[in-house]
Amino acid sequence: MQIRSAIVAENPDPRLVSVGHSNHDWPAFAALLRGAGVTMLADVRSSPYSGRYPYFNREPLARGLRDENIDYVFLGDLLGGRPGLPSLYDEEGRVDYERVRRTERFQHGLEQLMHGRGGNTVAFLCSEEDPLDCHRGLMIAPALCERGCPPSHLRKDGSLETNEQMERRLLEKTGVGAGILDGLFVATLSQEERRSLLAEAYRCLALRKAHRLQGEPDEE
Repeated sequence: MQIRSAIVAENPDPRLVSVGHSNHDWPAFAALLRGAGVTMLADVRSSPYSGRYPYFNREPLARGLRDENIDYVFLGDLLGGRPGLPSLYDEEGRVDYERVRRTERFQHGLEQLMHGRGGNTVAFLCSEEDPLDCHRGLMIAPALCERGCPPSHLRKDGSLETNEQMERRLLEKTGVGAGILDGLFVATLSQEERRSLLAEAYRCLALRKAHRLQGEPDEE
């Protein structure tokens, strides 16, 4: 897998952001979206329901967004982190994000997500606050980078983290490239070598974070 944004700064698309509903109450979440200028929300949860926070269930969420003049679209069947096909899971029952990204359904979902921008600022939603804990950061974001459209990530405090900043945290968290990307010879690395290291970091964290068939239930 090639990752275009490997340590090289790219301008994020200000009209495309990822967000996690986390444990926000509804007024705080609505204010978060308004503050980022969001006009359309794409729900990328495979199961768009929350036992703890029922206002994030699909139907009440769509109604609440409508009151905020924010359009709602469900893309969890195409971009969700818990696909239905057994072939998209590894031998340990874990979702293989790279296999998912190669499917026509996923690519169709990406096209819909990107097409939705138009005159909109689109947020794609899952549950976790930190994109590094979520398939939206580890599966969807790198695919958008491949299409030359790195997203930003709307954090709980209202700040926007660029995908480049997220990837720097990814490298630090996984330790991939330690002593190379921060060493004396970093300037000699080719773009291909940088991209390879970043792809390995995504792969490494996905092994820890991806949904398992017999794991604890989640909302991806």
